[in-house]
Amino acid sequence: MLNYIWLALLALGIGTAITLDIADSINNKYRNGDEIEVLLMFNEPVDVTSPKSLTGKIKIPSTIFSKFYGISINKNVEQDSKLTFDPHKNVYSVYLLTNEESPVIWKEMAKMNGKGNDLNGELKIKDKIDSVTYNASLTLESISFVKMKDVTNAAIDYAKTAVTIALGLIGIMALWLGVMKVGEEAGLIRKLANAVRPITKFLFPNVPHDHPAIGSMLMNISANMLGLGNAATPFGLKAMEDLDKLNPNKGEATNAMCTFLVINTAGLTLIPATAIAVRAAAGSSDPAIIIGTSFFGASCATITGIIAAKILEKFYIPNFSFSAWFKKSIKSISIFAFLVFLVIALFISGIFSKLNFFSATSIKNVVQFFSVIAIPAIIILFVGYAAVKKVKIYESFVEGAKEGFNVAVRIIPFLVAMLVAIGIFRAGGAMDFLVVVLSPLTNLIGMPAEALPMALMRPLSGSGSLGIMAEIISVHGPDSFIGILVSTIMGSTETTFYVLALYFGSVNIKKTRHAVAAGVLADIAGILGALFIVKLLFG
Repeated sequence: MLNYIWLALLALGIGTAITLDIADSINNKYRNGDEIEVLLMFNEPVDVTSPKSLTGKIKIPSTIFSKFYGISINKNVEQDSKLTFDPHKNVYSVYLLTNEESPVIWKEMAKMNGKGNDLNGELKIKDKIDSVTYNASLTLESISFVKMKDVTNAAIDYAKTAVTIALGLIGIMALWLGVMKVGEEAGLIRKLANAVRPITKFLFPNVPHDHPAIGSMLMNISANMLGLGNAATPFGLKAMEDLDKLNPNKGEATNAMCTFLVINTAGLTLIPATAIAVRAAAGSSDPAIIIGTSFFGASCATITGIIAAKILEKFYIPNFSFSAWFKKSIKSISIFAFLVFLVIALFISGIFSKLNFFSATSIKNVVQFFSVIAIPAIIILFVGYAAVKKVKIYESFVEGAKEGFNVAVRIIPFLVAMLVAIGIFRAGGAMDFLVVVLSPLTNLIGMPAEALPMALMRPLSGSGSLGIMAEIISVHGPDSFIGILVSTIMGSTETTFYVLALYFGSVNIKKTRHAVAAGVLADIAGILGALFIVKLLFG
């Protein structure tokens, strides 16, 4: 499945980029070779007939600029410029340094010429208005293949990012795999696994209850719920290695792997710390207001993902009868879903908040407290327990830590492949194309068009969705309906394709089976759940 998704991302990204570049060329979007009338102004009288280098300011009325480029701007364009006489062409070469006040199209052109934020062209001085002002015509340098240059730059940048991410994991991986090895040698992991056996038996029936994978998955899920991403990733990679030891068909994902990854991609977190931090930085009156809504959305994603994984895995059983299985399992599935949704509904409805110790602020404070002490507590617990059991702590830690480097290096090719494809998809303009295509559908369910890019980007890129969220909040405000919605979406789902590439890559899984489908269904459920609860409470 990842093969087709990877190919689709590349094809859509590059195909859209080529299409847009051809359209821009046909429409001459950047007015290549065309002259625009400008005013050239100096601070003091100068003799423009004497060839020399000059410094002045180019001014273009907003009406002329808007008509020339076919866009709408509200204020006149004023741009500092440097002029150098070109005796061969008998014109002045002009150098414009764009800034925040420059028109967007000029900043885009400056970015695409490969020289930074400068824009070059030719200036023909026509006649003198007064001692410091002249009529002139400006022809800027030709700009072409804008989107394809974006695609090229994105591919290079995302390849570097993938390697940076992988190498950045080495130290963290060494630490936590060392701690896990200590806990494993002391038998603490087995005790933790036994404590949650009823849950793990339902989720991972094919994994022995005393297997190290159960402990690794438990630590990963717990760390994710507390928002400890730095600790969750090493635990998750360790869990995949442990699960692969039980895998009879190397290179093909097992049912347990798929279910585990779906739980990860659902992103169930008690405190969406990143979204809260962005809201606080944007001046929200109540940054933590999204705790309940994010928990609801992530719970919808988790429930849907688990049910989807359990149903889809059945289709890989020979001579499987879905109708017979469904009739047999409908009762237990219905009870499970009803109880979970009931707890979520009570949590969101505010029934719990009537009790002081269940208020949103109290919950936030409690979770943040445990988040702060969790890492030191885990280290002290594991090492202390191992010391009591007379485990050779240092030797065990070093043995486990050695695996960290190998795992981090092994995932580099998989991260490069997925992140480059995502970068090309974004830079090529395919995201904007999907927004246009899906807008009629999202309008039917009441999702604002402004929030759609966030919903589409969240499963693909964490940094990309964070940037979109910050931009939307800066425009609409953190406490607006759209601001709360995108914040909730951020806290309700995870970067599905990044997680799949990272975890499957760590154990060289090429056949992902139903993991992608279940993960995407979880994302859709999380986004729809976020939209539902935000409309219910703030719409």
